[in-house]
This record gives sequence, C-alpha cells and structure tokens, in this order.
Amino acid sequence: MQPPSPFRTPEPLASAPILHAQVLTFSVGETRMAVSAALVQEIAPLPRIARVPHAPDALLGVANMRGTAVPVISLATLLNLGDAATHRIVVVDADGPVGLAVTSVSQVVGEAEAASLHQIDVAALMGKAMMQRRTRRSGGGAIAAPTGEHDAEDDTLPLVTFIAGGQDFALPLSAIEEVLRLPASIALLPHADTVVVGSMTAQGAVLPLLSLAALLSLPVAAFTGRSRVVVVRIGAHRVGIVVDAIRSIERVAESAIDPVPQALHRNGAEARIQAICRMEGGTRLLSVLAPDMLLRDDITAKLLQGDLKEQHVMADDAMDAQSERFLLFRIGEEHFGLPIGAVEEVAALPSRLTPLPKAPDFVQGVMHARGKMIPVIDQGQRFNGIPTTSAKPRVVVVQIGTLTAGFIVDAVSEVVNLPASVLSDAPDLGVQGDTATGRLFERVAEVDGRDRLVLIVNPRELLDRAEQDLLARLGRKGAAKPA
Repeated sequence: MQPPSPFRTPEPLASAPILHAQVLTFSVGETRMAVSAALVQEIAPLPRIARVPHAPDALLGVANMRGTAVPVISLATLLNLGDAATHRIVVVDADGPVGLAVTSVSQVVGEAEAASLHQIDVAALMGKAMMQRRTRRSGGGAIAAPTGEHDAEDDTLPLVTFIAGGQDFALPLSAIEEVLRLPASIALLPHADTVVVGSMTAQGAVLPLLSLAALLSLPVAAFTGRSRVVVVRIGAHRVGIVVDAIRSIERVAESAIDPVPQALHRNGAEARIQAICRMEGGTRLLSVLAPDMLLRDDITAKLLQGDLKEQHVMADDAMDAQSERFLLFRIGEEHFGLPIGAVEEVAALPSRLTPLPKAPDFVQGVMHARGKMIPVIDQGQRFNGIPTTSAKPRVVVVQIGTLTAGFIVDAVSEVVNLPASVLSDAPDLGVQGDTATGRLFERVAEVDGRDRLVLIVNPRELLDRAEQDLLARLGRKGAAKPA
C-alpha cells in the first residue's frame, strides 16, 4: 500500500512517517530523478524568490518557507540540463533546509521502482552548488552599523526632506518612525476636515492620515505613485503625515541651521516651523518642521477621544524597543535594506561626476557631499554586472570605516521600522570569486507579508578592506587636484 501523497497536505513532510527505503521522484525538464524521501521536508509551488547578487550560478535566491529563509537551487543549472522550466520546490535537509527548484513532482515510490532513475546525493549536490560555506556568526544578533545616529558627527543633524504643496520641508530623522508608500486603497472619512485624509493599517493598528499641505494651508495636490506617508509620534499617538514625495536624507551642519525669525512666529503655518536651514551655500532655504506643533488643537482633541486606543500605544512602545529602522532601496527589480544608522544621506545623482584617475571600473567618479569629495560606486554594476539605468537614480552615502562612499541605486523606496520577529539570519550562501555573499547579506527581513523577503546589507562589507584602502588613497589625491 502506497503511503499518503506528500503534496496533498499543507503540513511539512517531516511530520509524516517516511521510510529510508523510499524515494521521491520528480522531473527537471525531460529528465526524471529521485531523492531520498527521508530528506524531504516539504513540497510547494515555486515561491517568490529574493535574488542574491554574486551568488553561484545555480543559486536562484532565497525564499520564505513557513517563516524560514531557504536558499533555492536550480537543478537545471547545476546539472547542465538547459533552460528547464521550474514550477515546484522540493525542500530537503542538507545541514539546514535547502530548496531544489524542479519542473514537476511525481510520487513517492520504493527504491527498486526508481532503480532506473538518477538518485541525487544531496550532500555532494550542495558541495557542488556552494563552493564554500560561510561560518555562521554566533548569536545571530543585529548587525552593528559602522556609524549611526549615536556615532554621527556631533555638528550635523540628519534630516528627511520632502515636498508638500510644491514646497520643500524637512523633519529630523529622529522624529520619524517610518516612511511608507501611500496605499492604493485607504479608509476615507466622509465629511471630514480637509486636513484628514483617512486611515490605513500599519503594524496592527489604525494609523490616521493627515495631509501636510492642508495642515500648512498650502495647495493640496492629488495623490500619485510618489505620495508617501511619514509616520511620526505626536504625544502618545502615531500619526501618518501624507506628503507629495520624498526628496532625500541629508545631514546638515548645525552652523547652517538658524532659528525662525521672530517676525514669523504667528499662529499660522509658520508656527509649525522650528528652524531654517541654509543649503547649498545659502542659495537654497529649507524649512524644518516641529512635529509637536503640526496638529491643530481640535485634531489633537479628536485623537485623544480614542482613535488610537491606549493598548495600541503600549503595544507600539513595546515593539519599538525591539525594532530596527531600515532604508529600503531598489537595484533592478530586487529590493534590499540598509540599517538606517549606517546611512549618512540620500541624494540625487549629479548630472556629471568628476572622474577619478586610476580608479577601479566600478567607481563612476567623485561627487561633492558634506564639504568633501566622495567616490561614487554603481552598486547595480557590482551586484549584477548591469549599470544603473534608472531615470532618477539616487546616491546612498554610507560611512565604511574611515571611508565615506556613495552607492548609486535605482530608487530609494521607504524607511521601515521592523520588529525583531520579522528579522532572521540569512541562510548559508555560496561565494563566487572573492566576494563573500554570506558576509554581505547576514540577515533577511519579511516585509509586506511573508511572501516577500528583503536582503539586509551588512554596511561593513559593501567594500572589502583592499578596496577601502585604495579608494581612500585615490580620494586624497583627487582632493588635492579637484576638477
């Protein structure tokens, strides 16, 4: 009598008794194969996969399987079987779960019935797929950023700049919990004040949405794909402030921040501005908002009536103590994350970069940032060999040891506040050449549901030590002879 089919139940196969004499048969293209059923943990449709830059050719990426990040191997690539279609994943135990991407799964049979099929040696297969395995660091704790909000230079203030009503404004990064995309569908409030946009769900609680343009008595534009929700805490409440678009993250010298002139201290929109920043040598002024002054008294009173219940506030506070903030960015079609403390600033890519003689190919040139010239690196070219082609690329400036460098990405999407429960160690990944992807990506995060994984970049490993030393030397020479 045949045992129950392994793909009729949503439970992992490891929960069902399977004899060592049985094998699971499957196909990769036109080739039929088998693997010991005792090693099989689960069979599922091919899930959404997060691609891993610099990974071995056979490693498709990382998938979320029941809350565990699992590396997915293409048997077609590994065994030189051509471009076979892959529709299913067989999760096997290979010193940890590994997914085998296959075309189809047949059945569980006895070894005698599968004698004519090629039976996979999982250990040998993994040895071929992963040329080296990284040694997992003990503890699995959070990655310590090379610099951060506590390590930043004392004379600078990190600001998030955005557009509202056609004008530029900013909020201190420390005052912002998250920056989220405005959902396509939000709960509108009929007959509400023009300031009140509606509400959305965020972190398991209702988040009220208010229009910043309306709060500041500026023209209110229609929502677009660039509209964002800046989440701030005002008093005991989390509030979403809707802005037209996010511009960048910038660090401003305290010497360039002036108090608001007394003539502007009135009861209107100007009262919500706490400082004026002189940007770009004083040619551009930026208004820094005061979070606690954004809301009118009547709106604050409505919030106090219970739009956000006390238990939600307590839950948020408990989560905040165990959460981390990350900047999410896109390269090609893949999304990645950086600890926000590692980000010095986010800026638009200048129309022209100053060439840096004798620099490596991946260095596009140098740009002026925060009073010094920094090397600019095309991260898309480093990750997948394809230069960034976005119409509006961004430069993420990161401090790596003593070197400050800018990394070109296709887009910066949002700042998210992620609880520890959605962060986990990245699985052991192979290496290609001298680039250790196991060190570059130490964690993965579940974002927007369990089907989406984002690889968290270890900022210390964006450049290896030799590259850092080389760029530091070239930077000193370049600074001596600016273009």
